[in-house]
Amino acid sequence: MSIICVTGTNTDVGKTIATAALARHFQNEGFNVIPVKPVQTGEPEGHGDAQTIYQLTGIEGHTFACYPEPLAPNLSARRAGIEALSVEELSQKISALDAPDTVVLVEGAGGLLVRLNESESFADLVQALDSPLIVVASMGLGSLNLAELTVEACRRRAIHVAGMIGGSLPENPDLATRLNIEEMPRLCACPLWAGLPEGAGALEPAAFANMVDTLQLPPAAEILGRRSSE
Repeated sequence: MSIICVTGTNTDVGKTIATAALARHFQNEGFNVIPVKPVQTGEPEGHGDAQTIYQLTGIEGHTFACYPEPLAPNLSARRAGIEALSVEELSQKISALDAPDTVVLVEGAGGLLVRLNESESFADLVQALDSPLIVVASMGLGSLNLAELTVEACRRRAIHVAGMIGGSLPENPDLATRLNIEEMPRLCACPLWAGLPEGAGALEPAAFANMVDTLQLPPAAEILGRRSSE
């Protein structure tokens, strides 16, 4: 299966912009890329993370459930009186998109353990898909703890963390950020492939594509091959 999941160490760490960068990168490799935001909260129809990815890359994506308030999906669904989709239902919908020469990029909501419904988290969906996971991390003070907690939680669940991406790096990073760039791959025992420049989400599509070309992101086959060889 050619499905890759993306989570964040927290909400608002740049996960959607990182997913857009990965989508453009894999498209440049010749793949048909399908971004998926399984569950979206707090956005009207026609808006949300899938739309942000489309605006940056021109790549259309899918969203399977939208809940009205900007809360964790289980809480937003509960308050709206909506029965949230199960991991089994989401997994089936995502797996149906998989095809030859295709990479399906699945972006979670918030962090790894955010509940998609009353009993299941994004981690459960990653396990159901049996896919490699990319972790998008904040890079400032306090980020090492969040990164280690996320990676440790993955490994306790036998989720393969293929690598990490810094969600937003300022042009002139402070001392904590500079040290975190060095420490994060060592403490988490997985590669930190790149850091997205601060403000990347505001770039025009052509400038965004040029930015992606400067990143040292691995080939999709390498990410997927490591998982299948375990």
